[in-house]
Amino acid sequence: MPATLDPRAAELLKLLVERYIQDGEPVGSRTLARALSLGISPATIRNVMSDLDQLGLVASPHTSAGRIPTTRGYRYFVDQLLAPEALTEIERTQIADELAPGWRAPDDLVQTASTLLSQLSRMAGVVTVPKRNLSVLRRIQFMPLSDNRVLVILVVNQHEVQNRVIHTLRPYGADELERFANAINEHFAGRDLVSLRRALVDEVNTAQGSINMILREAAAMADAALAAEPKQTGYVMAGGANLLGFQDMSDLGRLRGLFDALDRKRDLLGLFDQCLVADGVQIYIGEESGYRVLDECSVVSAPYTVNGQVAGVLGVIGPTRMAYNRIIPLVAETARALSQGLQAEG
Repeated sequence: MPATLDPRAAELLKLLVERYIQDGEPVGSRTLARALSLGISPATIRNVMSDLDQLGLVASPHTSAGRIPTTRGYRYFVDQLLAPEALTEIERTQIADELAPGWRAPDDLVQTASTLLSQLSRMAGVVTVPKRNLSVLRRIQFMPLSDNRVLVILVVNQHEVQNRVIHTLRPYGADELERFANAINEHFAGRDLVSLRRALVDEVNTAQGSINMILREAAAMADAALAAEPKQTGYVMAGGANLLGFQDMSDLGRLRGLFDALDRKRDLLGLFDQCLVADGVQIYIGEESGYRVLDECSVVSAPYTVNGQVAGVLGVIGPTRMAYNRIIPLVAETARALSQGLQAEG
């Protein structure tokens, strides 16, 4: 692929991609000639299209004299020719309002972001679950239950409350559990949950003497609570059914494979993990993703952060014939708003 096309070839490729995205039909030379104001004849356009074909930027379906963009053509268009379109004020306000910080749990914000991406793109919206090591313990509380059970209440990040029930070898009274909670809060509050659990295990193994026995038993109880944490589901997705409405994705066999992969989740987490270390919006077109089930799809993604640290990835999955000029700003703005909404208090 050339580093750059000459201005005429670039203009024709841009027009062809935009027209194909809009109509979904192969674009012929006469259509391009009517749309151009440069006065280029259909014969000249056919010659340029032939050159673009040889470069692998466009292709001719067997059933049509017109041409469609290839993956390489889309890539050149996105990298060199695309002019992103600003979101409307209504869209920006909706994203800001629904992902506003301070009054919703992180799980709710993640689900809302996925739904927003789906609604505003009319495709599938995906948001990975925030990385666990970014959950910071603010306070812990233990409450006695019947049958040697203890309710553990964890307050993490800004306002998120998590409840766990653990089983103990003996019954505990409320006063004793309060001493345990005070010990944990004094020694471990402010740590992320991953390093917290390592510290708790160390405390259980090294604490000696009667003075440390309360902390040791409290650490064991807190560690049991963290071990009972539900496994993360990888990502949440909304709007998968939207993909059924695209003519480009009407092959039921391909769709079945795509939905199966999306349902298994773990199969596509590798792609999203690549986005975790990327800077800004990333675009995977067709086979660029490395997953056969996505050969007819594009993925537009961006990382989101919690307190300045990358916590996860969100994005839109749709046909390669998507309106990149709209989807790219949508993904970028949603990532920015979700990052703000997930900020934890210092």
